[in-house]
Amino acid sequence: MTHQLLRLPEVIASVKKSRASIYNAVRLGEFPPPIRIGIRSVAWRRLDIDQWLESRPSARLEVNPAP
Repeated sequence: MTHQLLRLPEVIASVKKSRASIYNAVRLGEFPPPIRIGIRSVAWRRLDIDQWLESRPSARLEVNPAP
């Protein structure tokens, strides 16, 4: 199985957060950390980002019946 890696611009587009917000959330343990792919390069596993998005309450569609 091939794991797709996302670079920062793709992560920003996927999660709709700024670079600073992403790295702050990583520092706080609230966002998946990147993996090093080179001396000055990092990337995120698509699976980690997809799982993070699914865990977000606003990402889930919840049907609330009308009272």
